[in-house]
Amino acid sequence: MKPSKLFVIVAVLCTSLFVTKLQAQQWGYYTLYATKNGTQAFLCDTNGTTEHTWTFLSSKKSAYSAYLVPGDTLVRTYSYTAAGGMSGGGVTGAVQKVTWDGTVVWDFQYNSSTYTLHHDICPLANGNVLMIAYELKSAAEATQAGASSSVSIKAEKIIEVKPTGATTGTIVWEWHLWDHLCQNYSAGVDNYVTSIIDNPQLLNINYLNASNPDQSDRWHMNGIDYNPALDQIVVSMHFMNSVFIIDHSTTTAEAAGHTGGNSGKGGDFLYRWGNPASYGASGTADFNVVHDAHWVPSDNPNYPSYLAAYNNKGGTSGKTAIDVWNPPYDGNNYSYTAGTAYAPATYAYRYNSSFSASNEGNSQQLPNGNMLVNNPFGSVYEINSAGTVLWSKSTNSSHAYRYSTCYVRGPVASATASETAITAGTPITLNATGFSVTETSPTYTYEWSSNSSAFTSTLQSPTDSPTSTTTYTVTITDPAIGCSATATVQVNVGLGMGDAQSNELLMVSPNPTTGIVSLSGSIVKDQSFEVMVYNSVGQLVLKNANVQTIDLSTMTPGIYSLLVTTETSGVYARKIYLSR
Repeated sequence: MKPSKLFVIVAVLCTSLFVTKLQAQQWGYYTLYATKNGTQAFLCDTNGTTEHTWTFLSSKKSAYSAYLVPGDTLVRTYSYTAAGGMSGGGVTGAVQKVTWDGTVVWDFQYNSSTYTLHHDICPLANGNVLMIAYELKSAAEATQAGASSSVSIKAEKIIEVKPTGATTGTIVWEWHLWDHLCQNYSAGVDNYVTSIIDNPQLLNINYLNASNPDQSDRWHMNGIDYNPALDQIVVSMHFMNSVFIIDHSTTTAEAAGHTGGNSGKGGDFLYRWGNPASYGASGTADFNVVHDAHWVPSDNPNYPSYLAAYNNKGGTSGKTAIDVWNPPYDGNNYSYTAGTAYAPATYAYRYNSSFSASNEGNSQQLPNGNMLVNNPFGSVYEINSAGTVLWSKSTNSSHAYRYSTCYVRGPVASATASETAITAGTPITLNATGFSVTETSPTYTYEWSSNSSAFTSTLQSPTDSPTSTTTYTVTITDPAIGCSATATVQVNVGLGMGDAQSNELLMVSPNPTTGIVSLSGSIVKDQSFEVMVYNSVGQLVLKNANVQTIDLSTMTPGIYSLLVTTETSGVYARKIYLSR
């Protein structure tokens, strides 16, 4: 992913005893898939052996996508339609979080006669979930919005839902496509512009795909991904043959307008690609039915931070292809020459498959340059950069994803100190904590070191008496599976405990915390400041301004990095240790 203005680098060490099972050229160990319209999800290894199975109620069959998230384990969509609720192709209606042992800890249903979840979701590091939803607009509303024909329309929206109970959730952010339309059909109604090509940040309500006879479902969003470094969302739309990027840093009010957010453009499109004709530009259409828009991870050796999508019928001889391209990044925006098609002119890489998937499907670009390709309702397979198949398995799944052993089973580490502001030579007690949702009573080993002394220890809770400000690092290892994780804690040494506290520029309390923490100190008084919180893998999970209380209660226990940026005093960092 593209660099943000401020980096937080969190080092996580993972190794695996299972590496001897793998062929040298393969990556990872577990592949996750959920049987389409079925009652089970599976983790299989690279030998094809099923290592773990989740079983669901027959009334809640898997609908589209499923993901693994440390701390939540499985996040999946399932089929649900309320009495009189919307139904149709791609409709899901509900989302579940399911722990390793099969316990459903969250079951959120969102379906009625006027709205419903459909297709993909994107779990976020803060515990929230981004969801795609239809919202029904009447024929009268469509006409007023500038539609050239009187027909009800299944408009699209994106909601970010925060779990608040076993079956409840609060929509904490939302974006509506209906707020970002344009038309040059009638000057007497809404959304009129004199030129479509001069407004690529908006969607032409009257652009119709000739292959789609259903004008009521003229857009059909189907894939969603989130980039925490950019705080942006990418989506794919089937009948637009296009991929779109919007700004997630906006408030909901800003998302409804055309200004605000990091980009300054509110909820308008920051970038679109795949079908220049949809906004009146000349150029070659790339996609022939598109699904699964996503960012390639920044650690990919071949295409770091590129975009990728599943080109269902756009490959050689109409077969399925995976297309990867480099968007023209320009800070929080994307370079664009007015009156032309968005760059690049074509993809940077295309994998042409030997199968034809007219609908659904996904790919995953792996850290060693390999790629996982999912033929929906058929098989999933891994290829190397030359296109050679290294591994395959029959799955009958809409989506499939590969994970490392340590991502699934490794410990999450945190480190704390009995005091973090002391006089020189004062004894302190350090403490390391590790947990894993997949392991039963794991036994951990501990290795402590520090940056300013010869301090080392293999105890979970050693003591030390630092004479200068010291950062302590602990590596927690689960030797049974060979996975490790690191955490740090800083102890500030000053003139005196009382003086150190009163003179502290930034204090975070309580720390460790079970969720709510307060910020105090001189830098958060009488000046503007920005608060950002990053998780243990460096993902931005919370961003706010001028707040002295933050809520981490819905996040996974572990170590978080807090950064406070001020207008005049600079940047200050602290660690937050979240426990339950």
